[in-house]
Amino acid sequence: MRTPRVLIAAVAVLMTAVGVTACTGDAAVDKNGVTTLRYQGWPGQVILPEVAEHLGFFDGKITLDWVGNTISGPQDIQSAATGQTDFGGAFAGAVAKLITSGAPITSVINYYGTDQQTIAGFYVRDDSPITKPTDLVGKKIGVNTLGGQLEADIHDQLKKDGLSQEQIKTVQLVALPAPNTEDALRKGQIDAAGLSGQFQQRAVINGGLRAVFTDLSLYGPFNGGPYVFRNDLIKKNPEGVRAFTAGVAKAIEWERTTPREKVLATFSDIVTKRKRPNDDTSSLKYWLSVGVPSKGGLLSDSDFTRWQSWLQDTGSIKGDLDASKFYTNEFNPYADQGAKSDAKAG
Repeated sequence: MRTPRVLIAAVAVLMTAVGVTACTGDAAVDKNGVTTLRYQGWPGQVILPEVAEHLGFFDGKITLDWVGNTISGPQDIQSAATGQTDFGGAFAGAVAKLITSGAPITSVINYYGTDQQTIAGFYVRDDSPITKPTDLVGKKIGVNTLGGQLEADIHDQLKKDGLSQEQIKTVQLVALPAPNTEDALRKGQIDAAGLSGQFQQRAVINGGLRAVFTDLSLYGPFNGGPYVFRNDLIKKNPEGVRAFTAGVAKAIEWERTTPREKVLATFSDIVTKRKRPNDDTSSLKYWLSVGVPSKGGLLSDSDFTRWQSWLQDTGSIKGDLDASKFYTNEFNPYADQGAKSDAKAG
């Protein structure tokens, strides 16, 4: 989920990387008031907005327009910030970093996180001499992107273990496509692998690996990242943003409460019907849970301040974060059920 170290990159480079068309503009609203939202997906995975559309949770008010696949969460929110897409999702630390740099975006709902079943972890082969987090100093660790949650996890764990910033910096992060990281570890191309979601679950089932530490052991259950919209889009089309947020919130609770077999069948149906290049259902069986611990994906200050130490130590921000500027729960129907915007998320 989740970044180039420099988030503000040339738009042309970003668009070439993901194959998104060069046109920009606001989300289209037709004569019937239906909003079309452009977005990027992930190969072999089904995201919450796709579930919401498939199950009718948008109540006919939102149509999704897939424009390509993203290469990382921070790239995804960059595309939303520059108008190449209408919404994007990323690790909350990357969102905080981008907003602090001046990007005109606001978070509206959490879409991923860690619970007792869905986690991110750092794995080594069973025969590896690495037995504890501090053994990762100087080693090569495969991560899905630089500047994402896995990088922050390493920083926070090693800082917790008493290592200096100089020692932490000796960890060599190698950006690899998430589907290929497990294979790179098994072939000895890296010393450890940061794995999350379905890729983590697949690796564990395949056997021969053991965890050095996980984000669950480090933080407990937590919200990992939100979907964001540009501020001008929110101002011009608040009802479209409201319909989107409400639909995604319903999809979160549907995944939380629906039998796993039915969720997997729905995922498979969505992937089969969308008919995208290089897309298949092979990894869907490893899905275990929605991962988002907060009710309906409600946002809180702690979703962002959790990453403050990492952002400060890496020079991404100066001073403390004002998390209240990063998000709103006003479009989430679960906020009307007695929840407060600063409610503890897990």
